Amino acid sequence: MKIDYVEFPALDFAQTKAFYGVAFGWSFEEWGADYMAFSDAGLEGGFRKAKVLSPRGGPLVILYADDLDVAERAVGDAGGEIVERHEFPGGRRFHFTDPSGNELGVWTKA
Repeated sequence: MKIDYVEFPALDFAQTKAFYGVAFGWSFEEWGADYMAFSDAGLEGGFRKAKVLSPRGGPLVILYADDLDVAERAVGDAGGEIVERHEFPGGRRFHFTDPSGNELGVWTKA
Protein backbone atom coordinates (compact mmCIF):
# COMPACT_ATOMS: atom_id res chain seq x y z
CA MET A 1 0.00 0.00 0.00
CA LYS A 2 1.04 3.58 -0.60
CA ILE A 3 0.25 6.84 1.17
CA ASP A 4 -2.81 8.27 -0.56
CA TYR A 5 -4.12 11.11 1.59
CA VAL A 6 -3.33 13.17 4.69
CA GLU A 7 -5.91 14.51 7.14
CA PHE A 8 -5.48 17.17 9.79
CA PRO A 9 -7.81 18.06 12.65
CA ALA A 10 -9.17 21.62 12.51
CA LEU A 11 -10.91 23.59 15.23
CA ASP A 12 -12.22 26.32 12.89
CA PHE A 13 -12.66 25.85 9.12
CA ALA A 14 -12.75 29.59 8.33
CA GLN A 15 -9.40 30.17 10.06
CA THR A 16 -7.96 27.04 8.48
CA LYS A 17 -9.00 28.13 4.97
CA ALA A 18 -7.64 31.62 5.51
CA PHE A 19 -4.30 30.38 6.79
CA TYR A 20 -3.57 27.62 4.25
CA GLY A 21 -5.13 29.53 1.36
CA VAL A 22 -3.03 32.65 1.97
CA ALA A 23 0.16 30.94 3.12
CA PHE A 24 0.30 28.18 0.49
CA GLY A 25 -2.38 28.87 -2.14
CA TRP A 26 -4.37 25.72 -1.36
CA SER A 27 -7.95 25.31 -2.63
CA PHE A 28 -10.81 23.86 -0.58
CA GLU A 29 -14.06 21.94 -1.00
CA GLU A 30 -16.40 21.54 1.96
CA TRP A 31 -18.19 18.22 2.38
CA GLY A 32 -20.76 19.09 5.04
CA ALA A 33 -20.16 20.73 8.39
CA ASP A 34 -17.45 18.31 9.56
CA TYR A 35 -15.13 17.82 6.60
CA MET A 36 -13.19 19.98 4.15
CA ALA A 37 -10.86 18.64 1.45
CA PHE A 38 -7.84 20.54 0.17
CA SER A 39 -6.03 20.46 -3.16
CA ASP A 40 -3.10 22.22 -4.86
CA ALA A 41 -0.77 20.97 -2.09
CA GLY A 42 1.14 18.26 -3.96
CA LEU A 43 -0.83 15.53 -2.17
CA GLU A 44 -4.59 15.40 -1.66
CA GLY A 45 -5.86 15.76 1.87
CA GLY A 46 -8.44 17.23 4.15
CA PHE A 47 -9.37 18.73 7.49
CA ARG A 48 -11.77 16.99 9.85
CA LYS A 49 -13.69 19.10 12.37
CA ALA A 50 -12.37 18.74 15.90
CA LYS A 51 -13.79 20.24 19.09
CA VAL A 52 -10.47 19.81 20.89
CA LEU A 53 -7.14 18.38 19.85
CA SER A 54 -6.65 15.04 21.53
CA PRO A 55 -3.56 12.88 21.99
CA ARG A 56 -4.75 11.06 18.86
CA GLY A 57 -5.18 14.51 17.22
CA GLY A 58 -2.43 15.53 14.75
CA PRO A 59 -2.13 14.63 11.07
CA LEU A 60 -3.72 11.41 9.89
CA VAL A 61 -1.88 9.61 7.10
CA ILE A 62 -4.26 7.53 5.00
CA LEU A 63 -3.32 4.54 2.87
CA TYR A 64 -5.40 3.15 0.00
CA ALA A 65 -6.28 -0.55 -0.29
CA ASP A 66 -8.12 -2.31 -3.11
CA ASP A 67 -9.45 -4.82 -0.55
CA LEU A 68 -10.13 -3.20 2.83
CA ASP A 69 -10.91 -6.49 4.59
CA VAL A 70 -7.56 -8.00 3.57
CA ALA A 71 -5.76 -4.82 4.67
CA GLU A 72 -7.50 -4.86 8.05
CA ARG A 73 -6.54 -8.48 8.66
CA ALA A 74 -2.91 -7.71 7.69
CA VAL A 75 -2.79 -4.76 10.11
CA GLY A 76 -4.21 -6.89 12.92
CA ASP A 77 -1.91 -9.81 12.17
CA ALA A 78 1.09 -7.46 12.28
CA GLY A 79 0.14 -6.18 15.74
CA GLY A 80 -1.83 -3.04 14.89
CA GLU A 81 -4.92 -2.15 16.90
CA ILE A 82 -8.08 -1.20 14.99
CA VAL A 83 -9.50 1.90 16.71
CA GLU A 84 -12.26 3.04 14.32
CA ARG A 85 -14.31 1.91 11.32
CA HIS A 86 -16.74 3.96 9.28
CA GLU A 87 -18.40 4.41 5.91
CA PHE A 88 -18.78 7.68 4.01
CA PRO A 89 -20.10 8.73 0.62
CA GLY A 90 -17.77 7.06 -1.85
CA GLY A 91 -16.13 4.47 0.38
CA ARG A 92 -15.27 3.11 3.78
CA ARG A 93 -12.20 3.04 6.00
CA PHE A 94 -10.67 1.97 9.26
CA HIS A 95 -8.15 3.61 11.56
CA PHE A 96 -5.47 1.75 13.45
CA THR A 97 -2.61 2.44 15.80
CA ASP A 98 0.81 0.97 15.20
CA PRO A 99 2.93 -0.50 18.03
CA SER A 100 4.28 3.00 18.83
CA GLY A 101 0.78 4.47 19.08
CA ASN A 102 0.77 6.34 15.74
CA GLU A 103 -2.70 6.45 14.21
CA LEU A 104 -3.14 5.85 10.47
CA GLY A 105 -6.13 5.15 8.26
CA VAL A 106 -6.79 2.79 5.35
CA TRP A 107 -9.63 3.41 2.89
CA THR A 108 -11.22 1.91 -0.20
CA LYS A 109 -13.74 3.16 -2.73
CA ALA A 110 -17.37 2.05 -2.47
